[in-house]
Amino acid sequence: MIKTLLVDNEHLVRSGLRMILDTAEDIEVVGEASDGAEALRLAGDLAPDVVLLDIRMPGMDGLTAAGELTASPRAPRVVLLTTFDLDDYVHRALRAGAVGFLLKDTPPRDLIAAVRTVYEGNAMLAPSITKRMLEHFAAPASEGAAVAAKRLEVLSERERAVLLTIARGMSNAEAGRALHISEATVKAHVSRILDKLGTTNRVQAAILAHDAGWV
Repeated sequence: MIKTLLVDNEHLVRSGLRMILDTAEDIEVVGEASDGAEALRLAGDLAPDVVLLDIRMPGMDGLTAAGELTASPRAPRVVLLTTFDLDDYVHRALRAGAVGFLLKDTPPRDLIAAVRTVYEGNAMLAPSITKRMLEHFAAPASEGAAVAAKRLEVLSERERAVLLTIARGMSNAEAGRALHISEATVKAHVSRILDKLGTTNRVQAAILAHDAGWV
């Protein structure tokens, strides 16, 4: 079972998310929190696999909580709940270790698929949403671009190709088809890329590629 914690200051939002996730046989909502501080307490007690975390909350907001959660010894996979046009802090949260974000009007089927996706170790890099977010925020100054490009020099030609597919929002399966290699080979390349770059997840690697001007 995928143990999931819901964090949102609006009871109706949490109830809606729970109702959707309860329809999935492999997902269990183990708790609900109304702010970041409560989320940290519950995460420590319940050890969730995935945390769906709103950004804008009174008290400790989602951005602060995301950093705390991803730095914890038993770090869950953190996915931010956001409204695209309003939440200007998403990019910072992704850099802090969150694995992606969902719009609050995400269709039920996609919400369930998202929880499964991050639990399996993948990031939320849907081309229709995340790519727009990355492009919106990743408009680096030339100095930042140069630093990012320097970090990427450690990658082999094949690893660069794989990273480019990640930055474009492709799943491992899609990347495999595009590069004519197996999904297992893509996963192996992704692991080496994260290790070489010192990043903790695919989203951070993708942001680095955007900062370098690859996409």
